[in-house]
Amino acid sequence: MTTRGYCHCRATTWAFEGPPTWSCYCHCDDCRRNCASPVVAWLGMPLRDFEWTGAAPETRQSSEGVRRHFCATCGTPMGFEAAHYAGGMHLYAATMERPQTFVPEFHVNWQAKLPWLAMEDDLPKYDGTLLHAPKDLSDYE
Repeated sequence: MTTRGYCHCRATTWAFEGPPTWSCYCHCDDCRRNCASPVVAWLGMPLRDFEWTGAAPETRQSSEGVRRHFCATCGTPMGFEAAHYAGGMHLYAATMERPQTFVPEFHVNWQAKLPWLAMEDDLPKYDGTLLHAPKDLSDYE
């Protein structure tokens, strides 16, 4: 199974093989501010299963050990890699070719959810990052 995605102008594209390792909503301030969105939907997968298939993204270090990827043409945020999630690629679900197929498994950083955002679903809700989810999702090996 191949999952594909692209930016707004379709210059920067990506693909990965197999199912994602995890899929979730994140409510942390970093994610919200990076996308100017009240919540962000993410997919995570091992780098070994992932490739940029179009124009290479522009990559910037947003904080210590965190590299964020953007389309160099239109500026669409595409995803990030982080030292504390070594070996993994994290992609915005909204960049999926078919975002309607995204199936979130849980919420992270629930304690940071904006009070005016109504998201009352039956998914598990964890305070803290992926490191605090039911299993350690930081190891992609």
